[in-house]
Amino acid sequence: MKQSPRWIAALALALSAGALAAAAPQQVIRSGVDLVSLNVTVTVDDHFLGGLGQDTFSVFEDGVKQDISFFTSERQPIALSILLDSSTSMEEKLKTAQEAAVGFASRLGPRDVAQVIDFDSRPRVIQGFTNDRTLLEQAIRNTTAGGSTSLYNAIYIALSELKKVRAESISQVRRQAIVVLSDGEDTSSLVEYDAVLDAAKRSEVLIYCIGLKSKTDFPTKGFNEADFVLRTLSQETGGRVFFVEQLPQLTTVYQAIADELVSQYTIGYKPKIPKRDGAWRTIVVQVDNPDAVVRTKRGYFAPTIQ
Repeated sequence: MKQSPRWIAALALALSAGALAAAAPQQVIRSGVDLVSLNVTVTVDDHFLGGLGQDTFSVFEDGVKQDISFFTSERQPIALSILLDSSTSMEEKLKTAQEAAVGFASRLGPRDVAQVIDFDSRPRVIQGFTNDRTLLEQAIRNTTAGGSTSLYNAIYIALSELKKVRAESISQVRRQAIVVLSDGEDTSSLVEYDAVLDAAKRSEVLIYCIGLKSKTDFPTKGFNEADFVLRTLSQETGGRVFFVEQLPQLTTVYQAIADELVSQYTIGYKPKIPKRDGAWRTIVVQVDNPDAVVRTKRGYFAPTIQ
């Protein structure tokens, strides 16, 4: 069994942070007024659509059109959590997964930071946030297979770790993302799926999920929990899910995620009906192009009276 001295303390901290999140939702950026921030991906035929201006976008909250108060298409610095499943079932796949993840980490920009978390029966933060690609590569290559799958624990800890990436000025604000690779259902987490989903929806974090599948996997026509979990976490946060059968495809998938993270628009608005009731607010973003597909988080929890 791999040793992971930080995971229990980190999980306890994450659980504590999750309990506080209900009282102080993190999806609203406060700077004198409540500003809702959105990371928006626009594609046509699965190709990124760049060069759009603010007037091209329409934002609706609970069906009410909002006035956009902040807009940029410039590349934003990124804080990234790279999560790797290192359970026993990954033993024959891990080397290829490592190589693809190393290539992904090598695409970091000069202002980006990343951490590495691996998870089997327990999650481990094996490399804290850094811009040093050598340290990230070493951490990724040092992962070894063994144990069960604690996917929910790992994502919960990653969300907690990303909360620590605080900006001291506007220039240090970072787009936050989790990229998780796993080949099966959660089998050993202490955290329930509903708690993970709630924490994700209360965060500013984009979650990208890569589900590894094998052609020899038992086919099912019914409900597949692993697929549902990966798909839902991605859709709710504005990320994307990929299901991969051929291991060599991982490099292309990681490349697609890297390209998306630097091709997004950032939009901010002050809600026209700024109720502080802690309720869920549904968000829809549209562009003036009938062929375009727009992705962003599906909503946020309103702040509460303090």
